[in-house]
Amino acid sequence: SPSPDMSAGRIRTVLEMIKFEHSVFALPFALTGALVAARSAGLAHNLPTLRQFLWIVVAMVAARSAAMTFNRIADRHLDRANPRTQARALVTGQLSLPFAWGFTLVALGVLFLAAWQLNPLALKLAPAAAAILLLYSYTKRFTVWSHFVLGFCLGMSPVAAWIAIRGTIEPRMLILAAAVTLWVAGFDILYACQDVEFDSKAGLYSLPRSLGIPRALLVARLLHVFMVALLLWLARVWALGGLAYAGIAIVGALLAYEHSLVKAHDLSKINAAFFTVNGYISLLFLLFWGADILVAGR
Repeated sequence: SPSPDMSAGRIRTVLEMIKFEHSVFALPFALTGALVAARSAGLAHNLPTLRQFLWIVVAMVAARSAAMTFNRIADRHLDRANPRTQARALVTGQLSLPFAWGFTLVALGVLFLAAWQLNPLALKLAPAAAAILLLYSYTKRFTVWSHFVLGFCLGMSPVAAWIAIRGTIEPRMLILAAAVTLWVAGFDILYACQDVEFDSKAGLYSLPRSLGIPRALLVARLLHVFMVALLLWLARVWALGGLAYAGIAIVGALLAYEHSLVKAHDLSKINAAFFTVNGYISLLFLLFWGADILVAGR
């Protein structure tokens, strides 16, 4: 049997493969959606029940784990050819293809289990959500709109959380879904700038490859401006207070800082812009909007 060190190493490799720490991108928006749903439902202190909270987190982590692992499976030949991604586990053999397939299927099973534990509508929609998550991995092979498909994958999270709490679909939550979609599409465009040369050789599609890096950066900025506008609209629709608007101001400031890090002639700070700043954006958004909602529930 494997030693504890080997087991721990395997776990670290799996977590690296699915970029587990990047769950922070979507999860805070899902939890915000859950808080808004709990407020709308008149739950005690505007909080979901502990059971609802736990199953939402399980569903989110499982969905993202399945999507990321499937992406690694679908892209393994591209990753082998791209110097930036040649160290990934499926390329180096640290993890086997059968293991990755098994992990994907288990994660999907956990997603369906969590949906079943939440309510009938969540379970009914789970296969469609899973299909969209898996489809993303192939979109860059045939469309420049792959950034928006990725954005929608994360944008579904607050709507899914609403469904998990209320068992219904609320049209107003589509505003937050659209805001998250534009946010993710914008920073994915930034990230794609570093692969323009490879995408061109491999015949892959992206806005940076199609428009050129300077114009793609402009599109990303515009998407983030529209994101902030949608958040302002949503705060008004839900009659949120000063803390929510302060959160939007902070998100806007961080987005401006993110774009200041990335220049058409200097992409050296892409990782700081993509990983660090966006992690702060999602966490601070949850902190300020969550505080506003909880204060209203006292």
